[in-house]
This record gives sequence, C-alpha cells and structure tokens, in this order.
Amino acid sequence: MSSASIVPKRIQLLAVCGSLRAASSNRALLEAARVLAPANVHVVPSEHLVTLPHFNPDHDGPGAPEPVLAWRGDIARADGLLLSVPEYAHGLPGAFKNGLDWLVSDPAVLHKPIAVWNASARGSHAMASLVEILRTMSTTIVEQAGVTLPILDGPITAAGLVENAEVREMLRGAVEALVRAIRARVA
Repeated sequence: MSSASIVPKRIQLLAVCGSLRAASSNRALLEAARVLAPANVHVVPSEHLVTLPHFNPDHDGPGAPEPVLAWRGDIARADGLLLSVPEYAHGLPGAFKNGLDWLVSDPAVLHKPIAVWNASARGSHAMASLVEILRTMSTTIVEQAGVTLPILDGPITAAGLVENAEVREMLRGAVEALVRAIRARVA
C-alpha cells in the first residue's frame, strides 16, 4: 500500500469555553479554531459547563449525575482538549473550575493532550492557575499549542479572527501542534 493511499486518522478536539457568555471572546476564539482546523480535525464545542451541578464528592463515582457522566464521556471520546478561558478577578470562572473538579477522579483526563488558550493578554493570573490545576490532574499541556491573543482593536469575533492573517496563522499553528502531540502519544 502506498503512503498516498493512507488516510490519516480523524482527530476529535473537544473545545471548552470557560465563559458562559454567548458573545464571549474565548468562545469566538474556539469557533475560529473550528473554522480553521484541517479537514481531518473535528473541533466539537462543549456546552456541558452550563448543566453541571455543583461539585460534591458524595455524588462522585459510578452513580454521578447524568450531566457529569455526559461531560466525562465527551472528555473520554476526545483525542485532545482546546480550553479557552477568561480571567475573572484574577481567577478562573467558577463554572469552569466546577467542571474541572468533576474531572479530578476521572481517568479519562489522565495524560490527555491539552491546549490552553486565552483571548486576552491580560488574563495571566487565571492561565497560571489553570496550568497548575491541569498539571496536578496529570494532563499533558502542549505548550506549543498554547495561544494568547494579542490586543486587538474592536470586538473579538470568530470571523474577525479568521480574517486576521497573524491570528489565523497562530491558530492554525496551535491546532497543528496539538494534533502532532496527539499523534505522538498514540504512535
């Protein structure tokens, strides 16, 4: 069989926006990644943070609430994660941290390749906190796949990000770096 006839495995990336706002710049960043992703990379947006109950260790385990099981199932099916998270008062948004808390005891997140993205260069405190939490959870942070947007004029939209040549190349390069890390993990 020639190498030209080998079809690359389709990669599934779960895109998790740490903001619940519909017009979030972090959501726009993930949507731009979906638009720019190569044909064999499927970027799936996650909306689980809205439905998760408050974390309670008494409700964790096999009998966890259905929204938690659905969240964990999507994490398990994903080859890698794209996390785009804003900063609120120098910290992570509560709903996003709650989602991470539900994953702490889940083996599906162990060594999962993750790209950490931020739509604002001003969000360094939350990003540092997120990286520390993810390392504690034994995930694989793919630093070459990390993105922090430069300061941009006007509102941040997916279409505007795709049209911006600098940002477009940054996002493509980040997705490609994450895909390389995923492929190296399974090779």
